[in-house]
Amino acid sequence: MSNGYGHFIKGEAIEGKSGRHQDVFNPSTGEISGRVALANASELDQAVASARAALPAWASMNPQRRARVLFKFKQLVESRADDLAQLLSAEHGKVLADAHGDIQRGLDVIEFACGIPHLLKGEYTQGAGPGIDVYSMRQPVGVVAGITPFNFPAMIPMWMFGVAIATGCTFILKPSEKDPGVPLLLAELMTQAGAPAGVLNVINGDKQVVDAIVSHPLIRAVSFVGSSDIAHYVYRGCAESGKRVQAMGGAKNHGIILPDADLDQAVKDIAGAAYGSAGERCMALSAVVAVGDQTANRFIEAMREELSNLRVGISTDPQADYGPVISAVHKERVENYIAMGAAEGADLICDGRGFSLQGYENGFYIGPTLFDHVRPEMQSYQDEIFGPVLQVLREDDPEQAIRLASDHQYGNGVALFTRDGGAARDFAQRVNVGMVGINVPIPVPVAYHSFGGWKRSAFGDTNQHGMEGVRFYTQTKTVTQRWPDGPTGQAAFNIPLMD
Repeated sequence: MSNGYGHFIKGEAIEGKSGRHQDVFNPSTGEISGRVALANASELDQAVASARAALPAWASMNPQRRARVLFKFKQLVESRADDLAQLLSAEHGKVLADAHGDIQRGLDVIEFACGIPHLLKGEYTQGAGPGIDVYSMRQPVGVVAGITPFNFPAMIPMWMFGVAIATGCTFILKPSEKDPGVPLLLAELMTQAGAPAGVLNVINGDKQVVDAIVSHPLIRAVSFVGSSDIAHYVYRGCAESGKRVQAMGGAKNHGIILPDADLDQAVKDIAGAAYGSAGERCMALSAVVAVGDQTANRFIEAMREELSNLRVGISTDPQADYGPVISAVHKERVENYIAMGAAEGADLICDGRGFSLQGYENGFYIGPTLFDHVRPEMQSYQDEIFGPVLQVLREDDPEQAIRLASDHQYGNGVALFTRDGGAARDFAQRVNVGMVGINVPIPVPVAYHSFGGWKRSAFGDTNQHGMEGVRFYTQTKTVTQRWPDGPTGQAAFNIPLMD
């Protein structure tokens, strides 16, 4: 065991004082690689005090100067990308190429945030009434917090704190206790980039610190990404305590294959989207709806062949397509869902249970799993599995396929595979899902658009990053001004009119 993780408060790494700790594992080997301190409410208070002390100067700083700090941070992260990827892979288990992608997608939002001074400009109306001008300004909400999941320990924190810090807020990050190393290193790099002490703080912890964040009177807004049940819990708690909140939950993302699709390309795309990162993505394509039995039969045979060539390996294996899942507990959970699907009557084409990697028998590995003839009423289909499991449903016509995706409790992402432009346009307009891909299996928007699902995939009124993120971390102030240049007027007891 080599790493002991505490917290990052007021520009410094500090040890935890609560006396509570949790093991950090290397999923590739199953061995303990470190220990992370779990904060209590008192330690959160320290982080809030640090953020609150830094807020006035940071919020009043020229937005362009704040952007320069973020630009320097981007340069530092790029210079340490290999170190960050190695650390990320060791604690999460995703392969190095995927770890680099995790970092880069976060940096895309940091790059967007460097241009936020343009987006913070308000509106101005000259002569809204006799001698009256009206203008608005965007001001930071204040001290804000982010609660992030284990599956993207670089990308999702940067999605949150990049936009928040650029708008003038100060930030408290509560990352997953399963892989805390990368978020702590990002905080150090932000300080090296010139962010004053207290602008970015990191508190490690479990439910105890989540509850403290949700109820803390000085935290003005909370952004969350995780499971739907916890997202709803955080959303409800923040709403009750008067906070702004955006809470992103789980997913069951569908890939709908029409008979005219380029099936060879669709199989390649879906294999990567379903099994990449061991399926531990909220945008993983975990359910395929094949329109017509002929389409389904061709897809199953092609996917079976694809999976026979898929390589599962340790996170540092450059030939591996994906690595282990995050923990032994999660491995058991996913394997239980595989057993459930088989018990419910789905055809288990490829069974990933019992997968063992020579020399790494204690790692948390699950082989690629493929089900056919899955039915909508099956619990394994209704739930998010969050593992390397792909379920195939069969429908007779496109309308039924659209209905499946639209009626599911989750509404994060959906992809349509077709050569028919008219069908694609109609699908994109009508499907009841927040993010849509047309021949794109993982439709995560670029950084200057916004990320967010519908239904039980998201609670709150704004999405992550893009202009939605700017709105979430700022509040609009509108000023109506008049500079009299004549005699004093009479008192007005009616509502003032501008004409």
